Amino acid sequence: MALAARAGVTTLALTDHDTLAGVAAARAAAEPLDLQVIAGCEFSVAAPWGEMHLLAYFLPTESDELAEFLEQQRAQRTARMREIVRRLSAAGAHVRMEDVIDQTAGGALGRPHAARALVKLGRVPDVGQAFDRYLGRGRAAFVPKVLPKTGAVTALVRRLGGVTAAAHLRSRLTRPGLERLRDAGVDAIEVRHPAHDAELQERALGLAAALGMLRSGGSDWHGEDEAAEQGRAPLGSITVPMDWVAELDTLHQQRVDEGGGGT
Repeated sequence: MALAARAGVTTLALTDHDTLAGVAAARAAAEPLDLQVIAGCEFSVAAPWGEMHLLAYFLPTESDELAEFLEQQRAQRTARMREIVRRLSAAGAHVRMEDVIDQTAGGALGRPHAARALVKLGRVPDVGQAFDRYLGRGRAAFVPKVLPKTGAVTALVRRLGGVTAAAHLRSRLTRPGLERLRDAGVDAIEVRHPAHDAELQERALGLAAALGMLRSGGSDWHGEDEAAEQGRAPLGSITVPMDWVAELDTLHQQRVDEGGGGT
């Protein structure tokens, strides 16, 4: 939160994968900095091309239904990681489950944590090599995720008063693809993202207007260490107009008024 404030950020969404566990601490740290924290989450969902990341904003921090769903997703992540660890060892890159968990800092388990464990243990020189040799699609330790349907997650978020956005679509920013996502309940497009150049952003803006979808964006910051490792954008380097945030909030408030959850 201090980094965000120093970067000039006034409003941010905390969207960790499959958890809201960091929201309370983030809000406590943000309050004296006059920084607004939107409670969010990043889900992995099934899309026509395979996996898509779906951002959810304005989620309630106390919801039994959401907590149960997220617990199931994290359990699936743990089972997947155990199989990744088994395959890594079979491929000669021995790593323990405990080594991977040590890299999470309490977050949901994912391949980047396995990659960092491999680097720390000296199995590979850097995270990129971990994916190239072992963890990338088609490699010896790649294990696909069990993915919920997009419509199931958007329906859950809508019931809770939240708003969803399709994240960093890159080359998949096509009208037919977005029409399918809109019909599955996705509310917005992540227009601004480090992987979206000016041309992609203009395409996303035009499609959002044509399809009646809202707009979002952000730096997709995963921490200073990962920013350095993978060349990710610094925190606060990608900003969005506040009227985009206001439109997302307005839809959220409408859903709360209709009986959805609070924040």
